[in-house]
Amino acid sequence: MALTRARTVQAPPLGCDPADLAQVEAVVSASGTSFGKGMRILPPDRRYGMYAVYAFCRLVDDVADDEGATEDKEARLEAWRRRIAGLYEGRTRDALDRVLAVVIARFSLRQADFEAVIDGMMMDARGPVVAPDEAIFDLYCDRVASAVGRLSVRVFGDASEEADQVAYHLGRALQITNILRDVAEDSRLGRLYLPRELLARFNVPLDPARAPRAQGLEGVCRVLAGRARDHFRAAHRAMARCNRQAMRPARLMGATYGAILTAQERQGWRHPERRVSLSRPRKLLIAARALVG
Repeated sequence: MALTRARTVQAPPLGCDPADLAQVEAVVSASGTSFGKGMRILPPDRRYGMYAVYAFCRLVDDVADDEGATEDKEARLEAWRRRIAGLYEGRTRDALDRVLAVVIARFSLRQADFEAVIDGMMMDARGPVVAPDEAIFDLYCDRVASAVGRLSVRVFGDASEEADQVAYHLGRALQITNILRDVAEDSRLGRLYLPRELLARFNVPLDPARAPRAQGLEGVCRVLAGRARDHFRAAHRAMARCNRQAMRPARLMGATYGAILTAQERQGWRHPERRVSLSRPRKLLIAARALVG
């Protein structure tokens, strides 16, 4: 008589409907970024938790970047604010809502952090950000990056105050690095995220079309690069006081973006249209060192 092996049927991640999970993952895949691959280091529940957070961020960012009328974008973002509030009141309407509702409950995600992300998208939706003052610059970085970090560290597995400090500093470090990397691209879109106090200090015009060609741009960007370095260091100090396993994705992001910043500093900003990137072998080496170090 042939013996049959009992098959263990695994529950789907987060206990969610596999069809709902597939729809959320499809948003991540459609983004064309390496985010999905980076999150594979997480256990399934946390991985799909991050997919849901990313899908939310991707969709509200798409609203902000839409070419439609400002009033329409504001209305759509306010609809997202009501939608998030509904999740905390037990109301869901589609696959992403259903998965997010589970993720919110499982990882104790805070409504205020979702709302901060929406507030950041609202800043972009109301017209190109051009030479914000230092206070608005920092607020923007907090909303579009550190708030995402505050959601992420909880999904990673650490809800401590130190983990929030990781989010505070690493989010700002990553966002400043992105701004420094995308000066030329942002200029073409009529944006200039560099703080006006620094632009004035280095005699850089507040015009997005002229700033990338200004001689003083190098000085502005060097100051911001130093600021990003300070945030990277502060984030790593905070990580040392956190759950080590939970901080693996944060270490990976920090190492990758730290290398991008190093490459950008080496290249300088005389030709900001030359966007810095890392080779695949370099990324793999960075990942290996970050995850075992």
